[in-house]
Amino acid sequence: MSDLTIRPATADDLDVIVDFNARIASETEDTVLDRDTLRAGVQVLLEDPAKGRYFVACVDGVVVGQVMHTREWSDWRNGDIWWLQSVYVHADHRRRGVFAGLYRHLQELAKTAPGVVGLRLYVEVDNTPAQATYARLGMDDASYLVMQEIFG
Repeated sequence: MSDLTIRPATADDLDVIVDFNARIASETEDTVLDRDTLRAGVQVLLEDPAKGRYFVACVDGVVVGQVMHTREWSDWRNGDIWWLQSVYVHADHRRRGVFAGLYRHLQELAKTAPGVVGLRLYVEVDNTPAQATYARLGMDDASYLVMQEIFG
C-alpha cells in the first residue's frame, strides 16, 4: 500500500463522509439512513469544530477511511473524554493499518491536548473483529452498556 496520510476533514470531504456513514449504518446495523439528514449532520460538524471533528485517512490522495471524535466532560476525571465515532475503512483497504493510523493520530492529539483524559468508543456487541482491533490498539472493555432513547 502507498503511504497513508491522516488529515483533518474539510468541506471537500462531505460527500465521501456521507457515503461512508451510510455504509457504516448498512454494514453494522442493517439500517438505511436518510441521506438528507445525514448530509446536514455531517455538514454541521464540519462547520463547527466545537461539536467534534472528522479525520480522514488517504492513500494516493483518495479518502479510504475516517473517524470522528466528539467530547464528553467527565466530572469524575475533571477532563474531556474523546468519543470516537463514525469509524469506517473502505472494504478495499481493511486489514492494512488504516484504522490503526487514524487511531494513533487521534491518540497523539488527545494526549497532547490540554484537559483530555482519554478515548472511548462504542462497538456493536456482535462485532468481534472490530473489538479485537480495538483491543490490539490498547483499548479495554469499559464494562458499560450504552442505553439510549432516540427522538425521531
